Amino acid sequence: MQRRAYGRSGLDVPVLGFGAMQAGDPRLPDDDAARLLHHALDLGLTLIDTARSYGLSEERIGRHLAHRRDEFVLSTKVGYGVDGMADWTCDCVVAGVDAARDRLRTDVIDIVHLHSCGLELLHDGEVVRALEECAAAGKLRVAAYSGDAAPLRYAVMCGAFGGVQASVNLCDQQALPILAEARACGLGTIAKRPLAGQPWRPDGPPPDAVHAEYWRRFAQLRDEPGVAADDWEALALRFAAYAPGVDCVIVGGTDPGHLERNVTAVQAGPLEPGQQEAVRAAFARHGAHWQGLV
Repeated sequence: MQRRAYGRSGLDVPVLGFGAMQAGDPRLPDDDAARLLHHALDLGLTLIDTARSYGLSEERIGRHLAHRRDEFVLSTKVGYGVDGMADWTCDCVVAGVDAARDRLRTDVIDIVHLHSCGLELLHDGEVVRALEECAAAGKLRVAAYSGDAAPLRYAVMCGAFGGVQASVNLCDQQALPILAEARACGLGTIAKRPLAGQPWRPDGPPPDAVHAEYWRRFAQLRDEPGVAADDWEALALRFAAYAPGVDCVIVGGTDPGHLERNVTAVQAGPLEPGQQEAVRAAFARHGAHWQGLV
């Protein structure tokens, strides 16, 4: 698996990482989750991304992968959900980092993101200082932000973060100029949602607002000149993985065979220049008329 520098952090990351949200689903048998996590590492998906809100994900990563801790870059997200503490306070962030370290069975977490808090909270600075305190105490290596739009741009430009995570896919390319700025500033970058919820699969819009909007946008992109594909999943993944400004893309799931297909797609390399530009141009033609994401 090709590897890239994660900003100026000293970490290097694979072009394809593993998003462990579905691995935390309590309906997934624990033995299956263990096999999935090990298979991801064995395939070279040596960045594993989780979050406090991903069910049993942190706990399972700690239980099943602690003995392989030196083989992967570990990323999580905090800011909420600590019993007895108000969300998005300094104490909540610090306690969230400590709880994550316990569940993940590691002294140091490589990358810790504030999980999509709004611009006002970033401006206030309390939660940012909390991550900085945790970094100074040696609890994490890189303080980062996960989110999109104006908060993402602020996180890149404010100088407080060493990394960011943002949505990048065929149907949502608005973060790409910001990620290019992030890389120029020495920040590491992770692209989430590279498959956009696979909008080429359902016959109608999904129930959640974000993926319903992706489905609607894809319906307009599907027949664009130069964009059509026999394998939309591979095209989408290659587009995001090799988009300017992206260090690593994360894809989840519970099917080991799906992980293998993702690896095959990424290892095929970037899209042909003409097709990459066709995808960007199609998005640009429609984007001015698309509603914002929730």
